[in-house]
Amino acid sequence: MNHPDLSIVVPLLNEAESLTELQEWIDQVLITTGLSYEVIYIDDGSTDGSWSVLSTLSRKRDTQNPNRCIKALRFFTNYGKSQALHAGFAAAKGNVVITMDADLQDSPEEIPELYNMIAHEGYHLVSGWKKKRYDSVLSKNIPSKLFNWAARSTSGLQLHDFNCGLKAYDRDVIKSIDVHGEMHRYIPVLAKNSGFTKIAEKPVAHQARKYGETKFGYDRFIKGFLDLITIAFISKYARRPMHFFGSAGVLMFVLGLIMAAYVGGSKLYRLYHDLPYGLVTNNPWFYIALTTMILGCLFFIAGILGELIQRSYKHDNRYQIEEEL
Repeated sequence: MNHPDLSIVVPLLNEAESLTELQEWIDQVLITTGLSYEVIYIDDGSTDGSWSVLSTLSRKRDTQNPNRCIKALRFFTNYGKSQALHAGFAAAKGNVVITMDADLQDSPEEIPELYNMIAHEGYHLVSGWKKKRYDSVLSKNIPSKLFNWAARSTSGLQLHDFNCGLKAYDRDVIKSIDVHGEMHRYIPVLAKNSGFTKIAEKPVAHQARKYGETKFGYDRFIKGFLDLITIAFISKYARRPMHFFGSAGVLMFVLGLIMAAYVGGSKLYRLYHDLPYGLVTNNPWFYIALTTMILGCLFFIAGILGELIQRSYKHDNRYQIEEEL
């Protein structure tokens, strides 16, 4: 299957109980569509037997569904959801790519309509919106609302649920964006920054977790806000860091120069009028001016270095795959 119609990317961590049921559900939904599809599971360092289940699924051939292909990648250790998606996007060959979580909270019943919105309606990206959530109010619902508000305010994208794992992409989108760190929350923003502006939102069904517990701890709140600051910066200055650092450097240097001129001018004025005046170095404004000018120079240098790094940037290996099926 060189280029299937659809690729389904499923990152997972310790979801052995749900994998077989999820695959059967996907097959049940897609077998009637006539689409050729591949399901790519990325095992992000599971320790509960998930890889054994995936090995069984990948070997099992469905004679009634020849359009299906199951692949699996296994990370050497736990690298995080963003790295798992990055690996899945790199492996995907479908014209339309759909991501979903492996915990059965995302419904495969949504896949055909998401596919149609990309393949036939011309959208670059369609993001799911879990209008009714079956998660804890304190640990997920309230923080998610806060994140979504901040992301909307920062990016200008009016999406209700940036963090929904159920999304559909045109192939060109996933081959163009670089998902790293904890940026999986802000993939629509990354897509928009890359020029893919046809972005829509679709209300999707959300299921209560059937097996196990959530794999995300409270530290994701801090990481999410830090990544939001990062993405707000790179949205404007990733391709032109000199515009930020250079502007700040010039402003600070000029302010320092004005303060230094004031200190020097005061000294000359008092000398000319025979007024008492101590050493310039006894004036605290001298040190403030000197420090401000030095910081301005450092900001300017940082801008130059940023430009050099941006132009010489090359991808590195952020994860190590242990096995592949």
